[in-house]
Amino acid sequence: MAWVPLESNPEVMTKFLHKLGVPKKWSIIDVYGLDPDLLAIVPRPILAVILLYPTKGEKTEEEKEKEKEKENENEKEKVQEGKGDISDSVYHMKQSISNACGTIALLHSVANNLDSIQLEDGFLKKFLNESKGLSYIERGANLESAQDIIDTHMESAQEGQTEAPGEDVEVYHHFVAFVHKDGTLYELDGRKPAPINHGATSPDSLLNDAALVCKEYMERDPNEMRFTVVALAASE
Repeated sequence: MAWVPLESNPEVMTKFLHKLGVPKKWSIIDVYGLDPDLLAIVPRPILAVILLYPTKGEKTEEEKEKEKEKENENEKEKVQEGKGDISDSVYHMKQSISNACGTIALLHSVANNLDSIQLEDGFLKKFLNESKGLSYIERGANLESAQDIIDTHMESAQEGQTEAPGEDVEVYHHFVAFVHKDGTLYELDGRKPAPINHGATSPDSLLNDAALVCKEYMERDPNEMRFTVVALAASE
């Protein structure tokens, strides 16, 4: 199964969330840069940070394999440093649908902030309630048959500023979400079997702490410019 990919466009993503039942007091906001001065102008409070990064470029397969090995080593080091513990309260779901990473990043952002987001009655609230006690894999499988969410995604995917590619077109970008949960910064990626624990954070420092991880992504390829960062934050 494949979807038309969602564009990293705050207006499109915000409309998508509002159609799902997220109150209009919350919006997706551009993060124009990762320097402290630019982070300071993002409206507060901030509930989640979403990074879109390129997964394929001009690098050789050998270079990409080395990067993958380095990522795995970094994750092992985090576990050894005591950063591998994952809170049971983190909502994480598998991406079993091609090109669904944008929607899954948004669902991760909302599902892990239900103490702040009072969802309106509707299909997203029902989906999250029904999948609360399920496994990572079962949640992903449920999304494959969540027709109301699928229809909303497809409608939103056609609303971007660029022409939406077809479902069968290979996409070279990927969305991940960063959330605060129980005093910890988690990176949520539907392609990985578990959340990644990035250490201590707080609601107030979430954006700055997530920005440090986003910079790590960017430093892997300093010549690559195709990164975007947005935040789920209070509407301006």
